[in-house]
Amino acid sequence: MHGRIRNSDPLALESEAVHAGRDDLTALGVHAPPLDLSTTYPLHDLQAGVDSLDGFADGAASAPSPVYARLHNPTVARFEAGLARLEGAAEAVAFGSGMAALTAALLAARQRGGHVVACRPLYGTSDHLLASGLLGLEVTWCSPEEVGDARRADTSLVIVETPGNPTLELVDLEAVVRRAGPVPVLVDSTFATPVLQRPLEHGAALVLHSATKFLGGHGDVIAGVVACGPEHGRQLRQVRLMTGALLHPLGAYLLHRGLPTLPSRVRTAQEGACHLAVRLAGHPAVGRVLYPGLPGGDPLNLVGRQMRGPGAVLAFEVAGGFEAASRVMREVRLMTPAVSLGSVDTLIQHPAGLTHRVVDAEARRQSGISAGLLRVSVGLEDPEDLWRDLEGALGAPGSAAGIDVRQTATALR
Repeated sequence: MHGRIRNSDPLALESEAVHAGRDDLTALGVHAPPLDLSTTYPLHDLQAGVDSLDGFADGAASAPSPVYARLHNPTVARFEAGLARLEGAAEAVAFGSGMAALTAALLAARQRGGHVVACRPLYGTSDHLLASGLLGLEVTWCSPEEVGDARRADTSLVIVETPGNPTLELVDLEAVVRRAGPVPVLVDSTFATPVLQRPLEHGAALVLHSATKFLGGHGDVIAGVVACGPEHGRQLRQVRLMTGALLHPLGAYLLHRGLPTLPSRVRTAQEGACHLAVRLAGHPAVGRVLYPGLPGGDPLNLVGRQMRGPGAVLAFEVAGGFEAASRVMREVRLMTPAVSLGSVDTLIQHPAGLTHRVVDAEARRQSGISAGLLRVSVGLEDPEDLWRDLEGALGAPGSAAGIDVRQTATALR
């Protein structure tokens, strides 16, 4: 951290977010991390090039020379180091998208065995990739409670997402890890970010983020990253080298630049989500609200134990199904009707028709993804402005159902 803070010194997350991945800046004589756009690097020492290439082929994180940008890039490495610090991981490996990161994890797992256990709900394209059989893996779908029964001798990975997309279900990670036994558990923690949840502390082996979302935070970069231990990191880098699923250094630069504000962004957005969830729960046009911060929304009591807060994403079901949901998306003015999440602006979308359209219809139904369900990723706008926009789109006045909105939002920070 600028070469002056000892790695043994414990730091708060806010301090880690500002300084992580900047250890080499003092030696470089710069204050802001530089952006290295080189595709290739001079090799005046041929033996160093040979040694470097051998190391990268074996999955090394660094070598005497980067050789070629598909093998290593300093800007990408700084972001990886920063994210690893925030997750409490030994390493992190960045990719060109969240799906590229998941694909790499599955390909690496394929070398250990051809069977995967997966728990729904997952992000729609993750579900689709697993169900398609494209990667030659056999998948057993089950609930988190059934992981132990679903596990086989050739099971190479257990996959869960918590909070779940789009229904915000929370999974008890320590319980899943116990049931998985020797099988590594991959957790998609995109909704939570390391600000609210650090799955490795609960026994997970790999933590997946669609870095496009909260880590990027501004809707201007596509990326994925996996935080893990050294052996998984080595395997992931080998897959990345062979498949070319690298993250462009400009994307890494933007992601690294966004890490210092991540805690502030997530907590501010979470406060807004608490506000909207309470208001929506009292609206006559809303059948149900899915949010871990509401009464009954966290039946396993994981907020405060596994998660540091209920998060900045919620979902709600409007009466009238697809047409009613479509009308809400059409009528909002401040919110942006668009897929994705985790941006500084609030996004609203229809999972059954968009992000989870590729999921089997019966699986959608069983996961509670109905035609009237809308998902909202709350941004940094004033919560009252957001509520007025949403209330107008719903077309009828709502209430807070006797709940003190400000007091509830403050308590759930």
